[in-house]
Amino acid sequence: MAGMRFTLEFDDDAVARALGELVRRGANLSPAMAEIAQAGETSTLHRFETETGPDGSPWRPSLRAREEGGQTLTDSAQLRNSISSRFDATSAEWGSNKIYAPTHQFGATIRAKQARGLRFKIGNRWAVKQSVTIAPRPFLGINEDDQSEIRDILRDHLARVIQ
Repeated sequence: MAGMRFTLEFDDDAVARALGELVRRGANLSPAMAEIAQAGETSTLHRFETETGPDGSPWRPSLRAREEGGQTLTDSAQLRNSISSRFDATSAEWGSNKIYAPTHQFGATIRAKQARGLRFKIGNRWAVKQSVTIAPRPFLGINEDDQSEIRDILRDHLARVIQ
């Protein structure tokens, strides 16, 4: 997932204890990491349906969505369909490999490289601008519900290992 990568560390004693216990027992964390990766991917895909960021804030509607109808960030569904996950014995990750993913996650101003400007079509009209500002529409991240789910996955895995 070359497009963007986040490393998240959260200060949670319960998770730290559970992970420490799993490592101490020599447990294979791959099943838990697989569940965490899938949960993160599912949560991210849900944000495209609800058009909200990890913090629950609604995305600012795109000009295309306002003019043509439809949902923001889903015109061609390429970004949404690029969301994937992977895991190994010690990590879980999910994200997009699209080069433009960070532009939508963090926002950006795109400036024309040539004097004729940026040319794009909205509805039936062509527009030419020297720059376009893309509002941030965060789709990646971990919210409290995600953290709770990760804790539950690790606790369940620990319970299975101990039994």
